[in-house]
Amino acid sequence: EPLAAALGAGLDIEGPNGHMVVDIGGGTTDIAVLSMNGVAVSSSLTVAGDAFDEAIARYVRRQHGVVIGQVTAEEIKTEIGCVAPRPEDISMIAKGRDAKTGMPQEVTLYSSEILGVLQRPARQIADEVLAVMETTSPELVGDIAINGITLTGGASQVWGMDQVLSERTGIACHVADDPDSCVAIGCGKSLKWLSHM
Repeated sequence: EPLAAALGAGLDIEGPNGHMVVDIGGGTTDIAVLSMNGVAVSSSLTVAGDAFDEAIARYVRRQHGVVIGQVTAEEIKTEIGCVAPRPEDISMIAKGRDAKTGMPQEVTLYSSEILGVLQRPARQIADEVLAVMETTSPELVGDIAINGITLTGGASQVWGMDQVLSERTGIACHVADDPDSCVAIGCGKSLKWLSHM
């Protein structure tokens, strides 16, 4: 999957140069160091977009006594979710049902409180990126320091994700163009490359 994501993001993985891709999808985060049309080092963990959604739903129920569904949790993540402080505190109204009475209920949520909810899973992803770095050859790590880390997958678009990884690793991170579709585009491209792989 990270190999497809790299192709979809337009990275040149043919040569000996090392590239790192962090694909933060729905169910898993896949991390890989790529070189010579192959995967040099990789890791996968089950902390990704769905874990963010579940953390938000748990928080809203515990803190505000309102039960929300997965779709609403994902909307909150997309609209006001962040893993680093935003320049301004933004808010949104979420609809759910009162945990005690079962009646419809609205709650106003702020990005500053969602920050506290999402920081822990974001840190887990950053820690895993560091763990992959530690098992990567020094030459490839040197390449990654120059090329930067490429983020793909829907959850890579959570506000501040690139910032958190940059601060934790000391390496520039950037979100790929059209991160949602990188894996699909890469799968299509890989059909042309089958003889090289």
